[in-house]
Amino acid sequence: MNTHYQAIEFKWIPVNWVRPGLYQYTSIDDCTRYRVLRIYKRRTAANTLDFLDCVIEEMPFPIQRIQTDRGREFFAEKVQKKMMQHGIKFRPNKPGSPHLNGKVERSQKTDKSEFYATVDIDSEDIQDKLAEWQHYYNWMRPHSALKGKTPMERYFELCEETPFSDEVQKQYNPSNERIQHANYKMDLEIAKLK
Repeated sequence: MNTHYQAIEFKWIPVNWVRPGLYQYTSIDDCTRYRVLRIYKRRTAANTLDFLDCVIEEMPFPIQRIQTDRGREFFAEKVQKKMMQHGIKFRPNKPGSPHLNGKVERSQKTDKSEFYATVDIDSEDIQDKLAEWQHYYNWMRPHSALKGKTPMERYFELCEETPFSDEVQKQYNPSNERIQHANYKMDLEIAKLK
């Protein structure tokens, strides 16, 4: 069976600045475009851990790799250790490389034009409305990048080829992972010591 080990990638960044003091964390699967969304008042390691729990719970398949920008909240030791505990490879982008998170950036542009343009972001139920939008985006909204399919339709096409958690865990080699530093140049030097 041909499995999609590399295709089921994962990317997330919290840069969809909605308004001062309100941030949208976004995860998007590289292959299906399935997303998990949450709004937080701050970009912190604690919120990142909470979001990571949501993503692990809600993604319909095991996460193999997380790619992020170089926000400090992603480099917290607790966050990286949690990824390691779940057999998730952490692959932050090089500085100044927003194009490497193009799918997330594009999906957040869609959020701005199709979701935030239609809701009161100050309403107390904004998190519930965002959950409804997430459901619509994943289950009902056709995507041109998926040839008119929804993320869930694409997932169902690939589910026979998608590895189960135990297969992903077998492929994960913890000796290849280490706690990474947010400072890119320093992290390169640390990597040389390994």
